[in-house]
Amino acid sequence: MKVYMPNREWPEHYRAVLDELAKITDPVTGGDILDSGVVAGLEVADDTLKVWLNFESHAEYNITGASAIAYSKIIGDIIERFALVKFQNVYVYDLKNNPVGVFENKKGYTIEDISTERV
Repeated sequence: MKVYMPNREWPEHYRAVLDELAKITDPVTGGDILDSGVVAGLEVADDTLKVWLNFESHAEYNITGASAIAYSKIIGDIIERFALVKFQNVYVYDLKNNPVGVFENKKGYTIEDISTERV
């Protein structure tokens, strides 16, 4: 995992992912998830994206407060933006390295298989 720092020099394949992550809004702050400090780190491989978010998930946290809803939306936005579109596997983790969002394309689907025109 590479720790996210705004002024860091990023390889090109990371830069493309960061540009997309910057388009995801943090519902709590209204800014993007990079500027608001939600993204703690990431790892970009050929067909796999891993993103670590700056929160800890546990039962008490998940059932109380609006922050849990905000993080659920962010996790969903990350998976929706990257799964099948750019990566075959997308994993989102909390700071304790617990998976909080997982998409694995085990059956080899393509984006055309799920396009809205076919539904």
